Amino acid sequence: MLNVRRAALETLIRILEDGAYANLALKESASAVDPKDVPFLYALVNETIARAAYLDYVFTHFCRRQKRAVRNILRMAGTELLFLDTPAHAAIDEAVKLCRSIGKKDNCGLLNAVLRRLDRERDALPPLPEDPIERLSIFYGVPAFLTAEWIETYGEVETELLLKHPPLGTVVRAQYPFTTNELRNALPVTSAPCSLDPNGLRLSEGFDLAHSPLFTSGKLAVQGEGAMLISRALGDVHEKKVLDACAAPGGKSAYIASLSENTAKITAWELHPHRKELMDRTFARLGVSANTECRDAAVFDPVFEDVFDAVLLDVPCSGFGLLSEKPDVRLHKNEAAVNALTATQDAILDACCRYVRHSGTLVYATCTIVRRENSERVRAFLASHPDFVLEDERQLLPTRDGTDGFYYARMKRS
Repeated sequence: MLNVRRAALETLIRILEDGAYANLALKESASAVDPKDVPFLYALVNETIARAAYLDYVFTHFCRRQKRAVRNILRMAGTELLFLDTPAHAAIDEAVKLCRSIGKKDNCGLLNAVLRRLDRERDALPPLPEDPIERLSIFYGVPAFLTAEWIETYGEVETELLLKHPPLGTVVRAQYPFTTNELRNALPVTSAPCSLDPNGLRLSEGFDLAHSPLFTSGKLAVQGEGAMLISRALGDVHEKKVLDACAAPGGKSAYIASLSENTAKITAWELHPHRKELMDRTFARLGVSANTECRDAAVFDPVFEDVFDAVLLDVPCSGFGLLSEKPDVRLHKNEAAVNALTATQDAILDACCRYVRHSGTLVYATCTIVRRENSERVRAFLASHPDFVLEDERQLLPTRDGTDGFYYARMKRS
């Protein structure tokens, strides 16, 4: 078994320095450590990702920038000292041992001195800028444009609450014909019904979901309440033809099947072959019947014009509604990347709206809290497509709704 801090270091280097996705890197690393250390591995890596920008800001006042291995040991130990409540002697000693174990013996003295100073001066650390946009952006490691928009929309206090919101915990649901009551009685841990979708059950604690008979037999799906509400936004889809145009990994289509008691005629598209394979495996496990294809939703195909009663567009987005669940979101998205995404979102809307039959339903959805990807895209679409009428629109917030930050707009073709 690999030492848990050594595993955390290697994982952080892959994520922070090489651009790996946190969920994939952590899943791989978790298989190499003692199972009892997995919760600490996840906590240390995820919290260090979220705090890396602030710790870098602090450490620039203490020492010059170090090469990546030592830099990430500093980040890890700083996270333990300031945010995970690891006893100071343990955090510092383990950091020095780790530095020595990776062949960086010459850096151990510097590492020890910097961390001891951080511990001594934790109540008098370098002050953050007074400007709230700069302050929150540095402390929570998010782009300034996002902080500025959230402050404008929600105010400074609410913005900070959004940025520091803890993970929401695991929500599961039953897959038809298994019922919510049957699932709740069969779960090995206690659960509570979600407030916005009664089919969601929030677990009181974790368990080995992936190897649970409930999961492997297709009776249980792991799905957040916000994602469930997006499937519900389509309305009654019993016996209806439904297109999920950006469907992988397949959770929303699977819930559509469950809500319709497996009567909806589902078509599910995915651009990338490896994600389509993931979606196909999800459907097979959950007993979902769907016509799946590798297809670019942004490219119009006249074969499907006016074919579907309901079309769901869960479009590619920045993912800023998932900060508490996926801390590495803050690493990969800047304003230029978001602006590029809006062009893709417009193209998907323009192509796929033509697949909705007259009097049919179109739902546009994201997992972000950014106006230019949400309400501004819908307003621009409606302005250029007068045959669609907005029926419902909702921005979900973790601080207000207890869900991830999803957005959806339901439109009807008149």
